[in-house]
Amino acid sequence: MHNSSSAQAAKPKAGSSQLSEASLKRKRGMFQKDLQHMMYGFGDDPNPLPETVALVEDIVVEYITDLVHKAQDIASKRGKLLTDDFLFLIRKDMPKLHRCTELLSMNEELKQARKAFEVDEEKITSTD
Repeated sequence: MHNSSSAQAAKPKAGSSQLSEASLKRKRGMFQKDLQHMMYGFGDDPNPLPETVALVEDIVVEYITDLVHKAQDIASKRGKLLTDDFLFLIRKDMPKLHRCTELLSMNEELKQARKAFEVDEEKITSTD
């Protein structure tokens, strides 16, 4: 009787990390180089241990996945996922909110610059 209970304990449970890792369809190490640079920028060694980078990557991917799922829940009422859904979720974390709005603003400026450049390029090619 003791053997059967230990055999059951060895089986992975439905919510275990083994199941989530198997269903996680991403290439491990995809963000490794970027994370190494970011870690160095925040004071880590220029070549951090691969285990450390893998751990940070797991934490970042878990955070982003959780944030996306929460944003999806908010958006499901309207049927469309918007940038504002993410801003709503981070509204209480002021440094994060300010950085996101700054990056969104810069992204908009880049779009406008690209559009202006394309218009200028079209004028140049049409006059030739």
